[in-house]
Amino acid sequence: MSTYLSQVWQLLRNYVRDISLQEMPKTTFVETEAVLPLVKSIKADKSVKFAQDNLQSDLCFQRLQESLKKWTILKSGLTSKIGDQTSGPLPSELCLKVGDRQMHEEIYDLLGNGALKPEIVNQLMELLVTGKKIRLELLFWRLEDFYRRWCQGEFIDGTLDDNLPQKTRLKLAAQNIALGLRQVDIYTGLNVLILLLELHRYAQERDELKQKITFYPSTQPDTDNFFTSQLLRIINYSDALEIGNFSSIVGQFLKGGNFRNAYLGDANLTGADFRGADLSHAYLGDANLTGVNFSGANLSGANLGDANLSSANLTGANLSGTDLSSTNLSGANLSCANLSRADLNRADLSNTNLSRADLSHADLNRADLSSTNLSHADLSNAILFGANLSEANLSSTNLNHADLCRADLSGADLSHAILNGTNLSDTILFSTNLSDAILVAADLSYAKLNGAKLNNARLNGAMFLGADLSGVDLSRVTLNDADLSGVILSDADLSGADLTDAILFGTDFSYANLNSANLSGSNLSGAIFNGADLSHSNLSYAILGGADLSDANMEKMTWGKKQQWEDVRGLQTAVNVPEALKEELGLN
Repeated sequence: MSTYLSQVWQLLRNYVRDISLQEMPKTTFVETEAVLPLVKSIKADKSVKFAQDNLQSDLCFQRLQESLKKWTILKSGLTSKIGDQTSGPLPSELCLKVGDRQMHEEIYDLLGNGALKPEIVNQLMELLVTGKKIRLELLFWRLEDFYRRWCQGEFIDGTLDDNLPQKTRLKLAAQNIALGLRQVDIYTGLNVLILLLELHRYAQERDELKQKITFYPSTQPDTDNFFTSQLLRIINYSDALEIGNFSSIVGQFLKGGNFRNAYLGDANLTGADFRGADLSHAYLGDANLTGVNFSGANLSGANLGDANLSSANLTGANLSGTDLSSTNLSGANLSCANLSRADLNRADLSNTNLSRADLSHADLNRADLSSTNLSHADLSNAILFGANLSEANLSSTNLNHADLCRADLSGADLSHAILNGTNLSDTILFSTNLSDAILVAADLSYAKLNGAKLNNARLNGAMFLGADLSGVDLSRVTLNDADLSGVILSDADLSGADLTDAILFGTDFSYANLNSANLSGSNLSGAIFNGADLSHSNLSYAILGGADLSDANMEKMTWGKKQQWEDVRGLQTAVNVPEALKEELGLN
């Protein structure tokens, strides 16, 4: 135990004296632990290890702090000629105290033995933004220059005498820290990438810096190469050590980054944080984006076809014109997202939150939207041909002029939804809630409406050719000017419904409840009212030629003085026929 405690005491002394890591004892915690007695205290062991880890973190921060400062110091007597220059190659006239070669070697020594921890990064950024002696633009340019060279393999491909990753690996091995050549190189490059991402994010929030510090992790796109693939190569290089290595190290630092036009096809970015990032026109086809945070990100014009975005957070994201065809978005959060004109053909959006999302003009052909929350969403002019919307929440949704032909809306909630001019032909609407919905001029031809609720709905001018509305709740519905010719409304509840001037040629109202319904001015030629309840209804000025009123209840019904009854059938068996009408027709 005394040997072990002496090691910790030595660490404390080094910390106080602020000496470098190279001068520290080379016996590691693991080696020391091996010679401890088996009866050592586990609690004490953990506390000592915790203290050692904290000391090493503090020392790492101190060394980085000092290095970041000196990397931006100009030689004595010289002034900076940075001026208003924006991001790009280092100005050749700059004469720096620490040259490129020395800086690159120090970067490997400082950043090559592990991933930077978030607390260290936060401390460094706080130092950088508050430190008056650190030239942020110059630091950015120097780190970006290193990153560009690292991406090109300049350091790991160096000769044996000039190979910086190899030199760092040997130094670490002398401290009994076993890391491979690629591990050292990858840790170094990814840590520099993290610092550049943080500098970029900070600068983009400052008007005086946003033009000078602009970082493109995948290089800046140009007209000759629409897509840039540098970042994808880095991801694949990092993941060659272990799948998900890049995402676990850099993923949490990608927020606010500039990835415009980046080619990231098939990339593994599980759980990455892209909040507020610019991924416009990027290619992410077939990528693994499970659980990724894209909230507030710009993905307009991007290609995410066949990507896995299950459980991803896309709240408020801009996905306008984005290719999301065949994408897995199950369980994702897309509330308030902009998906206007997006391609969601055959996408899996089951159990997704799309509340208040903009899906206007979007292509959702045969998409799976089952049990999805689309409340207050904008689906105007969207294509939903053959889409699965069963059990979906579409309350107060705007579906004006949308195409829902052959879609499955069984069990869906469309209460208060707006469906003016919407194509619902041949749509499955079993047990669908359309109460208080507005369906003016909607096409419901051949729709399956068994068990649907349409009470208080507005269906002015709607078409129901061949539709089956038997047993449907249409109480207090507005159907004036609607075309219900040949429609089956047997056993339907039309109490208090407004059917003024409706076309009801040959409509079947057998045993329907038309109590207090307004049928004035409607065309009821050939309509069937067998056993229907017409009590308190208004048939004034209605055309009744060939209508069948057999066994209908006509109690307190209203009719016009010049009503034509000549061809009406079943009046002899109708019940509660008003006495005045009996006298008029000579039925007494």
